[in-house]
Amino acid sequence: MSITAFQVPAPRSSMLVRRRIATYFVGGVEQIPGLLEALGCLVHDLSLDVRDGVRESAMTCAVLIDAAEVEPLLDRLRDLTSVVSSELV
Repeated sequence: MSITAFQVPAPRSSMLVRRRIATYFVGGVEQIPGLLEALGCLVHDLSLDVRDGVRESAMTCAVLIDAAEVEPLLDRLRDLTSVVSSELV
């Protein structure tokens, strides 16, 4: 009797990595719900800087996301009409 054994690697789950994102937007506090909805992932350390009389506001946050999802997330944010820019920092 002959037994052959094979080692099959277990499928890897996607590794979530913490990424910092800075997004600059116009339109004030009314835009915040749309920004948060566009993030659509686990958010850490959310910081918003919205000031009267200043054209652009800022949102910085750390997100827990798979590396392959970073660019699609940035694209979702950039597609919002209120967003001026969104980048990894």
